Amino acid sequence: MQIEINRAVIELAQGDITEQDTDAIVNAANESLLGGGGVDGAIHRAAGPQLLAECRTLGGCVTGDAKITRGYKLRAKYVIHAVGPVYYDGTRGEAELLASAYRRALDLAHAHQLASVAFPAISTGVYGYPMAAAARVAFATIREFLQTHAAPTLLRMVLYDARALQTHERVLQEFLAA
Repeated sequence: MQIEINRAVIELAQGDITEQDTDAIVNAANESLLGGGGVDGAIHRAAGPQLLAECRTLGGCVTGDAKITRGYKLRAKYVIHAVGPVYYDGTRGEAELLASAYRRALDLAHAHQLASVAFPAISTGVYGYPMAAAARVAFATIREFLQTHAAPTLLRMVLYDARALQTHERVLQEFLAA
């Protein structure tokens, strides 16, 4: 599924984010930036040890922010490490922090003049953010960003499994109907 917003395309795809041929992929990172499980671990493994070595020089990253590194052995030239929040109950600023993580990742992509970026569903794995709620935050943040920025022109949401893809498709359709 894909839609267009202000000359930019938002695509939904099921697959492995480490195999994306976009200018950058976004890592659902933890605050240390030193790897972990899920998407974070997969990206570190695929990129090779140079990624970890560069991440060690960055001094971590606070929740709601993002930092950029080279992509090393990945197809993507860059990795944007976005730190989303752990989900507790939705009353501890989780939506604002998640929106900030997406916004900061988009800011970095724009600042580095990247035309294409692949995103995972940030915070929806071990951090426990409900998939549909996280998708609503992601799409709202992306739309808001694209209203004032001409790049990136391709934003691909890469969902690991069919359930995540179906949830994002449903939320995107609701989002467009609103």
